[in-house]
Amino acid sequence: MTKTPTSRLDKLLANLGYASRREIQSLAANGRIRLDGVPVPKADTRIALTPDLEERLVVDDEALDPLPGFALMLNKPLGVTCSRKEAGPLVYDLLPARWRRRDPALSTVGRLDKETSGLLLMTDDGALLHRIISPKRHVAKRYRAKLARPMTGGEAELFASGTLMLEGEEKPLAPAELEIVGPQEAILKVHEGRYHQVRRMFAAAGNHVEALHRESIGGLALPADLPPGEIRRLTDADLAAIFEAGNGHGG
Repeated sequence: MTKTPTSRLDKLLANLGYASRREIQSLAANGRIRLDGVPVPKADTRIALTPDLEERLVVDDEALDPLPGFALMLNKPLGVTCSRKEAGPLVYDLLPARWRRRDPALSTVGRLDKETSGLLLMTDDGALLHRIISPKRHVAKRYRAKLARPMTGGEAELFASGTLMLEGEEKPLAPAELEIVGPQEAILKVHEGRYHQVRRMFAAAGNHVEALHRESIGGLALPADLPPGEIRRLTDADLAAIFEAGNGHGG
């Protein structure tokens, strides 16, 4: 039987971004931290990290933030960068303030460029992050592209060939599936994550992507009711959907 891990209360809350350890000592001493409705007066109290702790531990009358090892989805708006360092609006600015101070930190699972919108995953679980982006997993990403010019009709065959070489690269792209929506609109499903891949694929076909939106990752689709800039925690079912065999639904 696996032993339930524990953590000192002050270390747990400090790592979740609530405050410094010294400040957490004050919170505890003033009865502002409760476990199962009972004040926890000492910040060095060891707490069992059980799955239900987020409901049982309350800080200033608010349920505990997610424990380490969680993931979320973001409907990434245009003009926001998947970086911690670049100038201008960052995806991390869209997180609650405490979540930006967490340790381990939340990181994006891959990236969308500044002018691409849609489904972006974030997690503090390094193993999960690498599992999603690993080429061995073949987790598909589905994009909707609006193009500057009408397609010629040969794009689907070119993208599916497995022989398309992007400029500056030495290995051809894996086969990708193209669905024509209209003369200048298409849905493209890719199984890799190369730099600006979708834009470069259409450029190789003599076209230019004017708007790009990621609709799904694996079998997990961006919910229609999640507005741009909003986040939602992933459930176990969401995580399982990412790795569905064949990435059937939308991915």
